[in-house]
Amino acid sequence: MSIEQGPATTTLRDIVPMIGRKKARQARVEEALREHERRLALTYEHAGIGIAEVDAEGRVLRANAHLADMLGYPPDELLGVSLFNWTHPADVEMDRAQLERQVAGKIGEYSLEKRFVRRDGAIMWVQVTSSGVRDADGHFLYAVRVQHDITERKRIEEALARRAEEQAALHRFTQQLQHARSLGDVYIAALDAIQRALRCERASILLFDGNGVMRFAAWRNLSDGYRAAVEGHSPWTADAEDPQPILLSDTEHADLSDELRRAVRAEGIDALAFIPVQESGRLLGKFMVYYDRAHAFGEAEIEVARTLAHQLGFGIERIRAQKAAQQLISIVESSHDAIVSKDLDGTIMTWNRGAERLFGYSAEDAIGRSITMLIPPDRRDEEPGILARIRKGEMVDHFETVRRRKDGSLFDISLTISPVRDAKGRIVGASKIARDISERKEAEARLKDSQRRLQELLAAIPAAIYTTDAEGRITYFNEAAVELAGRRPVIGEDRWCVTWKLLHPDGRPLPQEECPMAVSLREGRPVRGVEAVAERPDGTRVPFIPYPTPMLDANGKVVGGINMLVDVSERKQAETQQRILLNELNHRVKNNMQMLQSLLAAAGRQSHSSEARAILHEASSRVAAMAAAQRVLYDTPDATRFNAAQFLNAVCQTAAQAFSANIQVECDLDDVVLSNDMAMPLALIINELVTNAMKHGLHHRESNPIRVGLVRDAADLELFVGDDGPGFDLEAVRQNSSGLRLVEGLARQLRAKFEVTEKPTRCTVTFAPEGAG
Repeated sequence: MSIEQGPATTTLRDIVPMIGRKKARQARVEEALREHERRLALTYEHAGIGIAEVDAEGRVLRANAHLADMLGYPPDELLGVSLFNWTHPADVEMDRAQLERQVAGKIGEYSLEKRFVRRDGAIMWVQVTSSGVRDADGHFLYAVRVQHDITERKRIEEALARRAEEQAALHRFTQQLQHARSLGDVYIAALDAIQRALRCERASILLFDGNGVMRFAAWRNLSDGYRAAVEGHSPWTADAEDPQPILLSDTEHADLSDELRRAVRAEGIDALAFIPVQESGRLLGKFMVYYDRAHAFGEAEIEVARTLAHQLGFGIERIRAQKAAQQLISIVESSHDAIVSKDLDGTIMTWNRGAERLFGYSAEDAIGRSITMLIPPDRRDEEPGILARIRKGEMVDHFETVRRRKDGSLFDISLTISPVRDAKGRIVGASKIARDISERKEAEARLKDSQRRLQELLAAIPAAIYTTDAEGRITYFNEAAVELAGRRPVIGEDRWCVTWKLLHPDGRPLPQEECPMAVSLREGRPVRGVEAVAERPDGTRVPFIPYPTPMLDANGKVVGGINMLVDVSERKQAETQQRILLNELNHRVKNNMQMLQSLLAAAGRQSHSSEARAILHEASSRVAAMAAAQRVLYDTPDATRFNAAQFLNAVCQTAAQAFSANIQVECDLDDVVLSNDMAMPLALIINELVTNAMKHGLHHRESNPIRVGLVRDAADLELFVGDDGPGFDLEAVRQNSSGLRLVEGLARQLRAKFEVTEKPTRCTVTFAPEGAG
């Protein structure tokens, strides 16, 4: 059998080897294909990128080991699960939309950057490249997705972006500080920069006040309650040196006081930082940043915070310095005194309005000219000496001299000149404050003239007079004071008094620091109504009355004192003689009253008429009351006044002697001194009322006391006599009681008001202390 094909003929013997060779080649091809597929599978599994095949819904059909490692899952747990389950929620919509377009054939391949959420919750960034695979008819089969881990790149990009944002915030802050015109502008710019650079939800600025207390100056998104709770809290004192930032990454576990922790947690703050704000080494305060979640503070972030704090401190101090400078300029310009500056050659550099008013030159006239234009020719030698002292760094304080105005007139002036230094401390000129003291000089001259005339006047007064300063040192005395004291005081050394020794009127020593002049200076009031005795060095004694009076300045402050000492030796002698005469007169009056009382008592005992005996008994008791009053007046050192308590007791005892010895009289007495003119009317009133109470108020109940009193009632005095009897109606008994009519007549003499109340009985006479007349 043969086969012919073309010009040659192929036999079966030829075909068999050919088939064998073809099968061998096919086997080699298939083996090579299997080897290729094996190598491809190994490459797929061990590739350094994540590879996955997903269906049209995004479910994983196949995934290599690297992708499983990237996501943190075993490879078999990825199969059949949608790739969107591990995609960050914020990126799902974007990825799904692209896959849908790919499945629809609108795009064959796409790339994007997205985030995966690993099994452990960590976030990783990947770059995804998705390629669609279709069959011969163009139907979508699956997509091959390649995921490159770009987390580190993203971290670097984010860090770079953050640094750029921080730098932008700092740059913006610096620009705003240059244009800030107030502390409010500085605070707003600072809070903007802090929130932008440190990416915090809230921030605040706190500064030390004048008392060293940290207080809120500005804030963002903080409640009133929180600020009130934490204001005043500071981790540093105002004098702290080199304070460091304090960072609290998690306030739940931070080292805080219970009160502060409650306030922070109640505000919803999970992390915060205290950043000290300083300028020129001085702590001004702090700014604070707050986060709503725990926050790890990085070194770069802390450095940015320090830079912000430095800029903030600079801005605050710049505004404060500008404000102080503006205030200084305003003070200088508005000062009534002339304020002038000059260089070390004496050339005028500045000239305020006060200088214009004082010297008559305008600033344009004066600036650039020599200061000697103001100095009279005969005083030109003063300027070199002043400049020499300034060059040495000395201050010329309150130098009084004469200067010349633009119109040529001369006037007295007081100069205070201080060195002016540059930033390096070198003396470059002088600042001069000039004050017109012409009026003061004239006033001093008038004062000296007035003092001279006053001293001449005081010297002419026959009474002893001296003056002291506020501490009591003698500043002046006249010759009459020398004569009274028997010595010449030492100006500036003797204190309070000019005398050698002082005594009380009874002879007891009177310490000089307790003398009337010392009391007057110490208490700032005149002292009157006291007497003292001066003992001279020769032992003789002079009784005198001092009249110390403090001298006060315009503000009421004691600046000295003046005292006049009136010698009362002659008056004392006259008083002694008068006392002898009064004692003799009182003795004779007392004897006459006792004799009259005895005569009336004897006549009463001898009378056979009961009516006559009653009348004589009443007359006797009244004379006895008057005699008791006279005894009190006789025993009183003061010839014109008496002590009411002693007087009242004497009259009551005398009235009670006419009755039972068991009758009790209780007295309620205030400390009162009365004029002698009131003695007899009061004695008769008391006698009548006490006698009436003993007769009619006791009703044989002698255990019940009679109450007698003399007490103060506002500006008046109230004399009362009371008992536990039923009382009486004054209108009903007036006509039948001569005693009550006598009381009413005596009350009218005292210009007093007489009243009677019943149950219990109380008779009251109300009168003014000086009501007799």
